[in-house]
Amino acid sequence: MKKYAFLFIVLTAIALGSCSEAPQNPNIIIIYTDDLGYGDVSAYGATEINTPNMDFLANNGVQFTQGYASSATCTPSRYALLTGTYPWKEKRARILPGTAPLIIDTAQITLPKMLKKQGYETAVIGKWHLGLGTGQVDWNSHISPGPNEIGFDHAYIMAATQDRVPTVYIENGYVDGLDPSDPIEISYKRNYEGQATGKNNPELLSMMWHHGHNGTIVNGVPRIGFMKGGESAKWSDKDMADHFLNKVKKYIKSKKDNPFFLYYGMQQPHVPRTPHPRFVGATSLGPRGDVIAEADWCVGELIKTLEEEGLMENTLIVFSSDNGPVLNDGYYDDAVEKNGNHTAAGVLRGGKYSLFEAGTRVPFMVYWKGKIQPKKSDALVSQLDLFSSFASLTGSNLRADDSVDLLDTFMGNSNLGRKELILEATTRTALRSGDWVMIPPYKGPAKLKAVNIEIGNGNQYQLYDLSQDISQQVNLSESKPEKLNEMILRFKEIRGDSYSKVKKIELK
Repeated sequence: MKKYAFLFIVLTAIALGSCSEAPQNPNIIIIYTDDLGYGDVSAYGATEINTPNMDFLANNGVQFTQGYASSATCTPSRYALLTGTYPWKEKRARILPGTAPLIIDTAQITLPKMLKKQGYETAVIGKWHLGLGTGQVDWNSHISPGPNEIGFDHAYIMAATQDRVPTVYIENGYVDGLDPSDPIEISYKRNYEGQATGKNNPELLSMMWHHGHNGTIVNGVPRIGFMKGGESAKWSDKDMADHFLNKVKKYIKSKKDNPFFLYYGMQQPHVPRTPHPRFVGATSLGPRGDVIAEADWCVGELIKTLEEEGLMENTLIVFSSDNGPVLNDGYYDDAVEKNGNHTAAGVLRGGKYSLFEAGTRVPFMVYWKGKIQPKKSDALVSQLDLFSSFASLTGSNLRADDSVDLLDTFMGNSNLGRKELILEATTRTALRSGDWVMIPPYKGPAKLKAVNIEIGNGNQYQLYDLSQDISQQVNLSESKPEKLNEMILRFKEIRGDSYSKVKKIELK
């Protein structure tokens, strides 16, 4: 009996030891800013604004100098992030109105679905902008399909953007705080009788519109589209950052038993820029600089919450932006007048809406306390690659079509990135291969005057060597014909001949 008792003790000890040594998948948080430029973060060279908390992630993790969003506008980038698929493969992946149907097929594998299969609890908090419902949304009942149907256990979102109706929060398919006796009506075609608009009632505005944003007025701010009802559910713009942050904190504090995946979609520094009074005047750059300072503070509060809950050592954080910067994007808010010496795009050319580098090259860092050593990496990486890399990290055998497994690179253990990447901006595409970028000829204006951004259109092919010309000032298409032909051939192999069929750019 003693022999068997001893054997039982030994086997039990081995079993317990095995359990204790079994690696636990880390919590994963993606912090996704909106219109934050390469030059808007002090770790990336900003001198007129200070971002200590973003810098903390950059300086203590892997800071990528060649990290890309998939598109130069928001909806396509978010589609790519959650699906690992190029947005130009989905014709509906364009800047969406607040009434657009969900553009991710509910049968499609997504990042949250993949992680759920690996034992994760999943949540999205903040900006959504991937459509809701099937195109005929009743905002006064359960809204479906949405985030819950594509893999998120919990969803607390705004439907589109801060400058679009509906101006309400939605929790798991229901408008938060809605009074049934005051139903919501939404239209992007016509106004409702008796509803004030930015176009007709400028005397009611606290922020004047510049282009496009002249619909229903909420909190003194004119929006894109028209809305009636839902007064009790309407958000407070100046409190939005605090509101989403508090939801993030609450979620983190409630999730200690199982690994979680949190997609935190910040609204800053997208228009309308409405900093909380605590941050008004925090910078010399006006509201745009102030909301960047506010976003940085939110990042710090998230980090502090993880520390207080003892979760820092087992949480991987990705920080990035959905596209490059824009100053005037529809409102007169002193973004241009008070910009001073600040260069939101840094050394890059272009910005939001642009095929030039500033459209898609964005701040991109990966942090994991104790697991990732501080490093600055020049590896070419895309937000597309998070899907396959996280699958590898968590032991999943699932992969997405256009996502490359770069886990070693994201962990700082390799300097190898992807070899090539299709860049996209408002349905137009270009090729990044090695250090080279080729932009095909596209009809249309070279510069969008309303936003004062060069968008990459031209009558001839453009070829740039980024290793020598990061600002894309010297077009080498005529002096490097062999390289140009090589790039054109490869581009057409990936995109086909239909790449020139593009949609008209709409700043809405």
